Amino acid sequence: MSTSFLQTPCLRRMLGDRGGNFGIMTAILLPVLFGAAGMAIQVGDILLSKQQLQEAADSAALATATALANGTIQTSQAEAFARDFVAGQMANYMQSSVDIKSTTGVDVRATTSGKSTSYQVTVSPSYDLAVNPLMQAVGFSTQHLSTSGTTVSGHSQTQGSISMYLALDKSGSMGDPTATVNADDPTESFTYDCNLHYNSKNNKWVYDKCTGSRTNYYTKIEALKLAAGNLFGQLNSADPNAEYVRTGAVSYDIVEYPASSLAWGTVGVSSYVNALQANGGTNSSGAMNTAYSSLTAKNAAGNDAEDAAHKQKTGQVPKKYIVFMTDGDNNNDSSNGRSYDTLTKTTCDTAKSKGIEIYTIAFMAPSGGQALLHYCASDDAHYFQAEKMEDLLAAFKAIGAKASAQLTRLTN
Repeated sequence: MSTSFLQTPCLRRMLGDRGGNFGIMTAILLPVLFGAAGMAIQVGDILLSKQQLQEAADSAALATATALANGTIQTSQAEAFARDFVAGQMANYMQSSVDIKSTTGVDVRATTSGKSTSYQVTVSPSYDLAVNPLMQAVGFSTQHLSTSGTTVSGHSQTQGSISMYLALDKSGSMGDPTATVNADDPTESFTYDCNLHYNSKNNKWVYDKCTGSRTNYYTKIEALKLAAGNLFGQLNSADPNAEYVRTGAVSYDIVEYPASSLAWGTVGVSSYVNALQANGGTNSSGAMNTAYSSLTAKNAAGNDAEDAAHKQKTGQVPKKYIVFMTDGDNNNDSSNGRSYDTLTKTTCDTAKSKGIEIYTIAFMAPSGGQALLHYCASDDAHYFQAEKMEDLLAAFKAIGAKASAQLTRLTN
């Protein structure tokens, strides 16, 4: 081919044309773009599926440990129970052809201490997640997902050990009536002045004494005794042989009164509460300090006395509670009770730092009392504001149910 031909204007224009480059580059990059888009979509699907699988593993481990501790299933049934639970949890997220039961590992370990047995359950499910068509277009078919969840259960055969101390207000205002009619004695007799008349012998106006009847309402102190009975009933139901529960109580008005020391069961503390009489002002600081000191006292060997008592009898370390109730506001010091508030709060802070759970009940209390008890409660769920007797009964019953419930702790 001659040089003159290559230099013709027509050929030069053809060799210099770049119009087809975009089409060529698009053809080359299109699979890469599809793969990138598919990857972006798939990453979101994988993260969601991983979360669903983790929740299924945690739930299955928790349910299996609880069922073992409660005696609902035996150890030999635990693996099948856990696998069925995982399959049920994942049924709405997987294709029906995926057999997740066969790819779920289950490990159950039982530990016996004293009279109780605790269970550690680990559930490890896995499966292959089908990828989207865009990912398949660049050579991927499935993504393998796996996870694991572990629980440590509470003790079987009975509830976990409990040491509970009550700090109860018995001040004069606790003798005030509630708005709830006494169911056992709905009316009461009373004497009142009537028939004003002039007595000529004494040369003055005088009244006769008349007797009438009126509605008989529970007093606050009576309501407290019934409410505490609800709490003790819950504990007795969970521990009928008084082997796992130790209780004590202290009462206060402006001074602290001799306490009912911690003892097995609820007989002693029940008698103590039922003997309370309303009188005096309000100072919670000493009673709260007694509650805390009783739960953390040392024995002759220098060890925690409550821990030692429970370990000797059941092999368990007890969960410790303070139940703090008032219907008033600390008073009668130089700052109208505020120094008592400060001392009480300091004890509450120390107790909570030692792992003691504090339940508080403000029973028809003014704002100052409510604020103090809200501060002392372990959290909002541990604070009860009872504006009527029925609220007080429900609060004590709820505390008893929570304290005596089988505890199961999830540890991922």
